[in-house]
Amino acid sequence: MNIPTPPHHDTHYVHRVGWLRAAVLGANDGIVSTASLIVGVAASHASRETILLSGVAALVAGAMSMAAGEYVSVSSQSDTERADLAKERRAIATQPDEERRELTDIYVGRGLDPDLARKVADQLMALDALGAHARDELGISDIATARPIQAAFTSALTFSTGAAAPLAVVAFASTAILVPAVAVASLLCLALLGYLGARAGGAPAGRAIVRVTLWGAFAMAITAGVGRLFGAVI
Repeated sequence: MNIPTPPHHDTHYVHRVGWLRAAVLGANDGIVSTASLIVGVAASHASRETILLSGVAALVAGAMSMAAGEYVSVSSQSDTERADLAKERRAIATQPDEERRELTDIYVGRGLDPDLARKVADQLMALDALGAHARDELGISDIATARPIQAAFTSALTFSTGAAAPLAVVAFASTAILVPAVAVASLLCLALLGYLGARAGGAPAGRAIVRVTLWGAFAMAITAGVGRLFGAVI
């Protein structure tokens, strides 16, 4: 009896890490920060116009802040990677035997016997010495390479998209139910974000949904409490 061989699944998700992290961070921050601000301002009994204006200002300022912050932080990572690669390039040019020995030791540490490790190191050094050291010594690969512009654009776009959800509730919901309407809509959006982020990253959806909704609810509750306590627009 022939037992069918299960299909080989070779679809991986690590290549999405660069933009997925920025997208989830941007959307989550857009929903939570804007909804928290709206809830806090509404809890202080401000007018709908004031609440809406505060929300729009939060969307614009937040999107620009996310873009600038992501670009600066990821650029710092990129600068560090370039500095390490330049250092490796100089070492390979001036001390090739030491670098080959270093690569051999890495492969021995990963389980290869010394002779095979030396052969692998020799072949990789001959083919692409810098690439081999970048990947196996420094942990830098094409998949994980920092991309500042991609991160900045993704964060700004997803922040704006996330912030638009609570703003839409402010525009259409009755003033009497504004706070609970914004809170419920925002939590639903956060749950959807957790699900989509988990699916895009190949992770369990339940844990991601609980994580983002729990922290979102906590942030909105604290901000609403501050707004109600001081009774003023914050």
